[in-house]
Amino acid sequence: MALTTGFTLQEWQQLYQQDAEAITATLENLLATLSTDDNAWLYLATPAQLHAQIEPLLAAYRSNPAALPLFGVPFAVKDNIDVAGWPTSAACPAFTYQAENDATAVARLKAAGAVVMGKTNLDQYATGLVGTRSPFGAVGNTFNPEYVSGGSSSGSASVLARGLVGFSLGTDTAGSGRVPAGFNNIVGLKPTKGWLSASGVVPACRLNDTLSIFALTVADAFNVAEIAGGYDASDAYSRSNPALAPAALPAAPRLAIPATPIFFDDTQAEAAWQQALSALSATGATLHPIDFSIFHQLAEQLYSGPWVAERTVAVGDMLRHPQNMDPVVYGIVSSGEKYSAVEAFQAEYLRAELTRQIQQILSQFDALVVPTSPTIHTLEEMKQEPVRFNSQFGTYTNFTNLADLSALALPAPFRQDGLPAGITLIAPAWHDRALATFGQQWQTQQALTLGATGKTLPASHLPLPLSPLHVRVAVVGAHLTGMPLNHQLTSRDAVLVQETQTAASYRLYALANTHPPKPGLAKADGGKAITVELWDIPLARFGEFVAEIPAPLGIGTLTLIDGRQVKGFICEPAALSDARDITEFGGWRNWLNRKETSNV
Repeated sequence: MALTTGFTLQEWQQLYQQDAEAITATLENLLATLSTDDNAWLYLATPAQLHAQIEPLLAAYRSNPAALPLFGVPFAVKDNIDVAGWPTSAACPAFTYQAENDATAVARLKAAGAVVMGKTNLDQYATGLVGTRSPFGAVGNTFNPEYVSGGSSSGSASVLARGLVGFSLGTDTAGSGRVPAGFNNIVGLKPTKGWLSASGVVPACRLNDTLSIFALTVADAFNVAEIAGGYDASDAYSRSNPALAPAALPAAPRLAIPATPIFFDDTQAEAAWQQALSALSATGATLHPIDFSIFHQLAEQLYSGPWVAERTVAVGDMLRHPQNMDPVVYGIVSSGEKYSAVEAFQAEYLRAELTRQIQQILSQFDALVVPTSPTIHTLEEMKQEPVRFNSQFGTYTNFTNLADLSALALPAPFRQDGLPAGITLIAPAWHDRALATFGQQWQTQQALTLGATGKTLPASHLPLPLSPLHVRVAVVGAHLTGMPLNHQLTSRDAVLVQETQTAASYRLYALANTHPPKPGLAKADGGKAITVELWDIPLARFGEFVAEIPAPLGIGTLTLIDGRQVKGFICEPAALSDARDITEFGGWRNWLNRKETSNV
């Protein structure tokens, strides 16, 4: 039986493509290696629960493999997320209940073929960034167990970093899906709030929670999010993607960074950050220091003001039984009772004002890059300063959900002591895909090991899924890069994908009396391959773009040289009668260059 430790989604797919019947034995063998003696796990599937998930998958996979993109992929679920028929504890034994239904995200992942192997440890009620506030014990760092794993999604990060599952689910309010990723050398996708449904999730702060995804690769994390996400009417805070964000960051992005980053005297964390900045510059990105004081001011609101009362609401009646709660968690959550409704409204007004300022700052750049955490501490150190050190971990994470931003935690150059030190990309809401495209390139270029598995990124790995929220458009003339109308694309956040050619069945014409000069493309027998550029434009901006196209031009469907079909410029036949056939030049830019040099 194949050793599946550290498998990426692509490797799981390849395993079952060779032998789909292996799913039962493979997952039985995997389950046999897992134990709740490993305190990253709070609950493991029974053999009956495992088989109940597997049995309906085989017949469905045989009839239509494409319908089950996660067929047989094992995953772990943070134990504040419901799995039907399993206990949910939020790491508080007195709170535990049997879930009647799967959380919406879990149900969608199961429907795609994924199999839940177990539920994982967490800081109680998801209150903490440390992984030590659990009655089931602190989860150790996967590189050095004397150090913290990060929380609150400690168990989900740990089992994923060790390659025990293909991906895992966490939650993230203040950084719980990012700090554990940074401390364990894995990818942590904190989606835009509302993309993944919170139905079936024990809330920490409903207004600022989101499910998060841990994976060994960026592509795996984003592919899982695409399957798990989507509008859910049963979740009052679920929302639909408005299809306005870019599909990718530019080839040479402008990245904001903190002008005077804080590391709390951790020189190794600071040195790792400087290495990461050098590596970012090597990708072609330009780095732009910004005043970070507004971000810090907003981050402080999450725990040092009325926003903590959201956690008080979430815990509810359990607050009347402090003996059943972790004392540090109780101290934090109970403090919410001292705030008034007036103070809560004042806090919301301040949040909105700071958020507007942050969004105005970020609008000048393609993304923000920060250290995932400015420092790390040992388990013993955490016992001495449980609140202060936890607060340090949230320096670059606490503001993100308050400001309605998307984020992606990435592996980055290690510290000199051998501990991971990640970076996080941050951008406005719904820029998740754009961050993932850059993150995928970054991960390929860095060639770091995957989690704590010792494995490296496979030479070929899953691409990001095709985006239904963008339209790929082939431009042939005045909209090309550097041409007079290119701004009609860039002003709508369209992103250049590549230069390529049409199939060899088109003719190109220089149209008469057009300003600026434009070509016309027409399908014809005896045509040639014509150079075009492909641009991805946000779906919600496509109509605006088309509305600006004057007659005799329009948008139709073009066939590319590799057989793909995309939207692209076409021309009304009547306009070609007095146009000059310039097909022989193979493209509009070639024609213009030839005119300039030879006066043709």
